[in-house]
Parts: sequence; C-alpha cells; structure tokens
Amino acid sequence: MRFILGSGSPRRLELLGQIGVLPDAVRAPDIDEDPIKAELPRPYCNRITRGKLDAVVADADDIVLCADTTVAVGRRILGKPADVEEAAVFLKLLSGRRHRVITSVGVKRGNKVWQRDVVSIVRMKPISKPELAAYLATNDWQGKAGGYGIQGPAGAFIPWISGSFTGIVGLPLSETAGLLKAAGYPLNAG
Repeated sequence: MRFILGSGSPRRLELLGQIGVLPDAVRAPDIDEDPIKAELPRPYCNRITRGKLDAVVADADDIVLCADTTVAVGRRILGKPADVEEAAVFLKLLSGRRHRVITSVGVKRGNKVWQRDVVSIVRMKPISKPELAAYLATNDWQGKAGGYGIQGPAGAFIPWISGSFTGIVGLPLSETAGLLKAAGYPLNAG
C-alpha cells in the first residue's frame, strides 16, 4: 500500500505533515477545472475533487487523496485568478463581505471512495486601494482560489471565520484524518 497525494499544492503537503502524514508519491492530476454553465459552487467543488481522484493513476491497494478548494460569493465561483487584474476584481468583490470557502476532500482506495465537503464562512474587512495594491504586488494571490490565502499576507484582511481554518487553507485536517482512517491508512494523530 502506498499513499499518493493527488495535488501539486505545497499547502496541502504542509498540512498533511502537521498530522504526521508523508505521501509516498505526489501526482498532480491535470483535469479541466472550468465550471459547467450555471454550476453551483459546492457541486462544482465536489465534481472537481472526484475528477482529480479519477485522474490519478494508482494501484488497487494504493490510497489516493485529492482535494479542491473554491471561494464562493453567492452562486458565483471564484477560482484561481488568471492574472493580477482578475485577482483585483476578486478581492474587490470580497472586500467588506462574507463569503464561503468550500473544500471537498476525497480519498480513494481501489473502487471505494470516501468524500467530504467542508464549508467555512470568511469575513473580509473592507480593503483600501493602497492595501489592495500592496497585496497584489506580493504575488501571494497566484494559484489561490479567490485570489488570496488566509495563511499569508491576506490574513490581515480576515477578522473573522466560522468553520475550519485548515479547510480555508486547502485541506480540513480533522475530516481528512477521518477519511484516511476509513480507507485504512495507519494514522496515529486525530
């Protein structure tokens, strides 16, 4: 049995390390992450995680973990911004509002799949133009759903959350530990 992390996210690798889990292999799946027309954020996130699980090549006894995190404002999905202009649009939309961060985690072993969606609520303070410009200049928005990472400089914009901090970062550890145990991974923590 090998444990395969189906993600290229350094944050997910780091988070797994916090619960003593080190993958035997890291294989970032290459799938189309574009939302389907009128797709809602939670079903979208769930579908992308399932697609990632299906795309990772593994032996029957291997345990594969994949996840997807999306930021949602109402019915709108804010994925990873394509460029600094889109990051600015996302952050202006989030400024002074509450939004949802949805992380869907899936674990596969053979033909069996365990999956959980974790939804957290995040409030972002109103961001001034100088704050926005300074943040965008850090390039911390790159590769992050909604154009920000709570664990980086944008954490200064987040006065309040309800839910899973690690879920907002990209991998809810309590739920992940439960899924890994269900799949037979020898986990000591959690």
